[in-house]
Amino acid sequence: MKLRYAMVCSSNQNRSMEAHFLMKRQGFDVSSYGTGAHVKLPGPSLREPNIYDFGTPYKHMYDELRRRDPDLYKRNGILPMLKRNSSIKLAPQRWQDNAADGSFDVVLTFEEKVFDMVLDDLHNREHTLMKPVLVVNLEVKDNHEEAAAGAKVALDLCQELEASDCWEDNIDNIVTAFERQQKRRLVYSISFY
Repeated sequence: MKLRYAMVCSSNQNRSMEAHFLMKRQGFDVSSYGTGAHVKLPGPSLREPNIYDFGTPYKHMYDELRRRDPDLYKRNGILPMLKRNSSIKLAPQRWQDNAADGSFDVVLTFEEKVFDMVLDDLHNREHTLMKPVLVVNLEVKDNHEEAAAGAKVALDLCQELEASDCWEDNIDNIVTAFERQQKRRLVYSISFY
């Protein structure tokens, strides 16, 4: 693979990790991040989410939630998700703190507000490399079924970008063909490192 990818959602738990998992299995150079202030997972009710700091190991979250209510967190898919996540990397990472990870060629977000936060962060960084980065938003609802479907669509898009000789020259054509084929609208922008 010739391009380096970042998958980004709000908490680096569901959508970005499902895409990270699928793309990693296909041999892509991929990382994943969240843009939120904290990591939020569903709790016993909407008013009682489970909140963690970025950097808290997925295994720690898994063990804690399994102790609290194993039936609830197994039934709502949180325990299997955390188990999958811990097989990919140690802990959720925050996009805004990823400077040490270097630069990416493509950043794929799964929610418009996350797209805006990534662009804002890139625009406020010091541009030392002047290396272009393609930032694309593929809107995906934050549930397990949609995350799995969205990951497959994200993989298709990344395969199209890999097949291109130069995404910078072909991005308009790639996006137009992709939207027509997938019947999904993409929003994209080009920024710099």
